[in-house]
Amino acid sequence: MQSKVPSAITKITLNRATFSNVPINELTFVNFFYGNNGAGKSSIAYAIEEDDGVVWGDGKSAADFDVLVYNQNFINNNFANYGDLKGVFIFGEEDIEAKEKVDKLSDEKRQKSEARLAALDEYKKKTEGLESALTQFQDTCFTKTATIRKRFDKCMDGKKQKKNFAEAIIKEANPIDHDLAELERLYDVAFDDSARAYSEFKKAAATTYGSLPGKDLLDRMIVSSSDTPFAKFMKALGDTASDWVRDGHTHYAGAAGGKCPYCQQKLPANFEDEIAATFDAQYQQDVRDLGQFQAIYARETAEILRVLQANTNEVMPTIDLKAYQEKIALLESNFEINRQRIAEKVKEPSKKVSLEDTDTLLLEIGALIDDINKIIKANNDVISAKRSSKTKCKTEIMQYLASVLADDVKSYHDEVARLQKEIEVVTERGKNLKKEIGDLTKEISDLNKHNANTEAAIDSINKILKDSGFQGFSIRAKEGVENVYEVIREDGSIAENLSEGERNFIAFLYFYHQVRGSMTSEELKEKIVVIDDPVSSMDSTALFLVSAIVREMINVCRNNTEYLNQKVPGDYIKQLFILTHNVYFHREVTYQQVGYYNCTSFYMIRKNDNISTVKLCKRQSKEVPTEEENYNPVQNSYAALWDELRDIKSTIPALNVMRRILEYYFLQLCGYEGSDLREIVLEKAENRTKFIRQVEGEKPDMTNYHLASSLLAYINNPNGISDGLNYVEDCEDVEAYKRVFEMIFDALGQSQHFNMMTGKQIKS
Repeated sequence: MQSKVPSAITKITLNRATFSNVPINELTFVNFFYGNNGAGKSSIAYAIEEDDGVVWGDGKSAADFDVLVYNQNFINNNFANYGDLKGVFIFGEEDIEAKEKVDKLSDEKRQKSEARLAALDEYKKKTEGLESALTQFQDTCFTKTATIRKRFDKCMDGKKQKKNFAEAIIKEANPIDHDLAELERLYDVAFDDSARAYSEFKKAAATTYGSLPGKDLLDRMIVSSSDTPFAKFMKALGDTASDWVRDGHTHYAGAAGGKCPYCQQKLPANFEDEIAATFDAQYQQDVRDLGQFQAIYARETAEILRVLQANTNEVMPTIDLKAYQEKIALLESNFEINRQRIAEKVKEPSKKVSLEDTDTLLLEIGALIDDINKIIKANNDVISAKRSSKTKCKTEIMQYLASVLADDVKSYHDEVARLQKEIEVVTERGKNLKKEIGDLTKEISDLNKHNANTEAAIDSINKILKDSGFQGFSIRAKEGVENVYEVIREDGSIAENLSEGERNFIAFLYFYHQVRGSMTSEELKEKIVVIDDPVSSMDSTALFLVSAIVREMINVCRNNTEYLNQKVPGDYIKQLFILTHNVYFHREVTYQQVGYYNCTSFYMIRKNDNISTVKLCKRQSKEVPTEEENYNPVQNSYAALWDELRDIKSTIPALNVMRRILEYYFLQLCGYEGSDLREIVLEKAENRTKFIRQVEGEKPDMTNYHLASSLLAYINNPNGISDGLNYVEDCEDVEAYKRVFEMIFDALGQSQHFNMMTGKQIKS
């Protein structure tokens, strides 16, 4: 799809007078603005003049151009005193050799300027590459470390934005792959306001039961060695019987009342002595040792459990006690089993028992306590130096994150180094080009000084004044003052009482010569030209001349575009803005302009409720629906007929519009008679054949002939009476009539007018 080609100023945002943040988009080389008085046209002119809200393209600025604005301020500032007008330097053409050299140097300067613009564009892209690399690096850093940063959120103060975090990573000079679990423990304590010191776990105290004599008696039988008759009797019964007798005696002797507790027979008088004699001294000692072992084992194992279980009363929340508690439970179970087995041994000394291993469990529990105490000690150390612990945690987490991102940091530094090297090269190239452009500018300026004068403008302005019929005043060089003009009457006196129309006309001529030349003799810059309502108080002659001059400026400006045709020499106007409320002036300067879509834009300025708006006048093309086209918001009735014809899809309305166009143009403007038209178009042999299509082996196709006859018959018979051919007008579609309509213009030698009114000439 075709698009507007931007020129020097690419956009204006208006925030003045009745405009509030109103954008003017799609500005191109030639820009027409139409609006009623007070709608806001002058605000646009002032915005450009003051560089207010103006967006410049190609790295340019207002300093690169002469921004020339013709408006009431220009007239007031330059023609307040008719005797003191600054001279305009026109660069003459009499020194052909010097001019050719200036042209050659100017062309070289233009090429170098374009090369410098290309260098600036390359510099911009490389710089944007740096920004893009940084953005990508920041995104990578943020995405890759999201989980870790969330876990250590309180260490990220000042680094929670992508930019700040990436900067911190780049500045980290000491990436270290710390143990993440250790960092988490440090963080949880250092940044927990409720964190406090905890007591370390205690280990079980040393025991004595392992060195007692009773310990060694567990795995061997304790029996008596007595030789009394009763003892022999007991041995004959077996070792278990003696344990039974001893246990029964222990439990029932005091309450037996001299009788056997089992059979209730009276016991012998010496029974107690016999029982005592049955168990010898060693047996008695072993039993006592076994009992002592039982008591101490119960006491000391209970103390061990008390100490180990007390460790769990107030535990640091982050410590996992599962393994510890499982070991304690197993230890408690084994102690209980051992106590039961010891009780069995005490009850039956002759029985052999073995104890469950608890020493290994105690060693394992001790090792667990050592590990737990390391965590507690680390916590307590952090608590005792909490401020320094926070600092340490922040430092180490950044070191850890930098190690995670080490490869990404290296890749980023490599990319930056590459781009910076390329930027240095293009910067140096740009500097050299800038110096070369400066040298060329000076050389051109020196040549122009010898080829520039202010007299040429005097002659040109006076000639236009004379040719346009303005009498009674002219301009001349002020005597004794270099490069100054004065406006004088015929008697040589300074003109004082020019009419408003005369004043405005000579002011516009003065402005026009500023556009053509320069206010200095040293440099001729490209121009940005703004013309704001130039025909105020002018008569029709002046309006016509001003319109012709503006059209010349349009052609000069268009020489910068793809439509370069040099109808008017020069391309010193880079961009043109024409603002008016005068319908006649607008029509004079805009005809044949709508077709230059790429380099011309039309705007309509409106003000409602003291709020101004700017509308770009473009629409979808009817001929090529995929493209857009300009349309002129101001048209006369004849032009409006052509615009209406463009949109009509129904045959009868189209016929009416086409007949009105034919009558107005050919009868009123060209002076034909209706009968003459028919004769020229349909009867002349060279034209008649254009409307009749020969078909080999068949009758000629008369369709186009009949359509043309129908159109022309209406001009002869305004009441629409048929010419006798009985041709049904609505039998063909509207496109067929439009085709024949164009053929009529061609037959009458008016194809150029048809193309102008439809825009076909420019688009082709």
